[in-house]
Amino acid sequence: MRFALLDRNAPAGKETTEQTRGFATEAILSIFVPGILFISINGFIMKRMWLLFAILSAVFAAATSILAKVGINGVNSNLATAIRTVVVLLMSWLLVFVTTKAQAGSLTEMIRAISPRSWLFLILSGLATGASWLCYFYALKIGDASKVVPVDKCSLVLTIIFAVIFLGESFTWKTVVGCIMLLAGTLIMIL
Repeated sequence: MRFALLDRNAPAGKETTEQTRGFATEAILSIFVPGILFISINGFIMKRMWLLFAILSAVFAAATSILAKVGINGVNSNLATAIRTVVVLLMSWLLVFVTTKAQAGSLTEMIRAISPRSWLFLILSGLATGASWLCYFYALKIGDASKVVPVDKCSLVLTIIFAVIFLGESFTWKTVVGCIMLLAGTLIMIL
């Protein structure tokens, strides 16, 4: 976008109406176009906020694997899992306390509002997470991170299969091809 609109050869104070109108148009466009683009981009980002958090999750998961491999050296894998679990527990409760203040109602009310079915599945999810972490840390202790992590990420394929079976989500040809490619990629990396 041009900002130098006026004719440099015209005598000072002798700008034409056309030049003034052009300057005004460019000035308005230079203010509003970026604003409109920001709103459009912001709307685009807000609709895809899940993607940002999914990418951040992948980055943190990758960092977790490397940090855990370094940290587990000379440490019992179950003890390492317990230490990591305490850190996650403290961080999770800190987030609950910080975010609960911004929401209506007390933490006690929020906990009481959880249905028995939700309690059951949250507890089962916690047990599955614990079992996954115990197995993951032991595999990481005795194996190479570059081989353990791809196998662990096969959980992606299993999650898709479980989502189809237990949640009734759709299973398209693209999903099948993607799962096959993920499994093939994992096999190539670990062999």
